Amino acid sequence: MPGTEPRDRPPVEPAVDFRHLPEPIALADTVPGQDVSPVPDPDGGRDPNHEWMLRHG
Repeated sequence: MPGTEPRDRPPVEPAVDFRHLPEPIALADTVPGQDVSPVPDPDGGRDPNHEWMLRHG
């Protein structure tokens, strides 16, 4: 809304915030390391296509 800025501070140009960039961050510090384990077999070791053919073939 216009007129809601404090009167004791002059308006600040928006580009002032982007004149100085922060220090760069190493790429190795941005990627989290996470241990992974193998995904369990969703079919439990069975062949659903083979079982379907035995029942309906």
